[in-house]
Amino acid sequence: MSEPELKQTIADLIERESLPDTYATTVEQTILPLVAHIEAVRDRADGPVLIGIHGAQGTGKSTLTLFLQTILSQHRGCPSASFSLDDLYLTRAERQELARTVHPLLMTRGVPGTHDVALGLQVIEHLKTAGADDQTSIPAFDKTIDDRVPAERWQVFTGPAQVILLEGWCVGARAEPDAALDRPINALEADEDPSGEWRRYVNACLQDAYRPLFDRFDSLVMLKAPSMDSVLEWRTLQEHKLANRLKRAPEAGGSEPSAPPLRIMSDDEVHRFIMHYERVTRSCLAEMPDRADAVIEVAEDHSLGLPRFRSL
Repeated sequence: MSEPELKQTIADLIERESLPDTYATTVEQTILPLVAHIEAVRDRADGPVLIGIHGAQGTGKSTLTLFLQTILSQHRGCPSASFSLDDLYLTRAERQELARTVHPLLMTRGVPGTHDVALGLQVIEHLKTAGADDQTSIPAFDKTIDDRVPAERWQVFTGPAQVILLEGWCVGARAEPDAALDRPINALEADEDPSGEWRRYVNACLQDAYRPLFDRFDSLVMLKAPSMDSVLEWRTLQEHKLANRLKRAPEAGGSEPSAPPLRIMSDDEVHRFIMHYERVTRSCLAEMPDRADAVIEVAEDHSLGLPRFRSL
């Protein structure tokens, strides 16, 4: 497609996602260089590539991934599929069993240990090896009902993908040294995990179960939040936006007869919720910038800086 067609696609996405007009500059200065980076990674590989996109809550991972997938697929002749680590959450029933047998905090989705890693690896392998007419179902999770979407409603990708984009808040995270787990870092850990059993389980999952997934990345992109305080502020804002969407569409998500009632977290509940993620988030903010293949600084106003690339 031509340059005018690319600009039109970008304009359409900006309008559809209700982004400010200035996001067009972000696309030009941040996203298009990242597209070129991904193309270079693909050109150096023998086959399809898996790109990890890491970023704490509220950094704009989903928006970035949408633009990357659309531009690569429609304007670079590079069929691209994407999904979120969130889409691999264990079902509500599976997390209830973990909460019963391992630790009650594992009922809350999000931390390593609450994803179906095997399902993610299966989807990636199918996307890479699919024939021209083969279809790959992409899992989906509905946060408004806190459960996985029924398989018959999953989106379908046809044919093989040259690029697979996997985004998520703990994508690419590494386990901490055992000694780092001894001291609680927030009230949640101190009050609800005083023995450290939960955080050691989460850390062990990063060390073992998640490695086969994260070690497959051909490139790791990091959206780097300015601070943990910003993450809390942004996640609170996300919850406010979700509440507004549900007010406009009260029937959303209510079609599952066995689902728990829809509910929005208060600001205090969001604060507690974020404590589940704080340890891994802080660890990633400290150590990941030195090893990520591309780092994009996210400012307090959510604007994206210019990407810094490591040599391929």
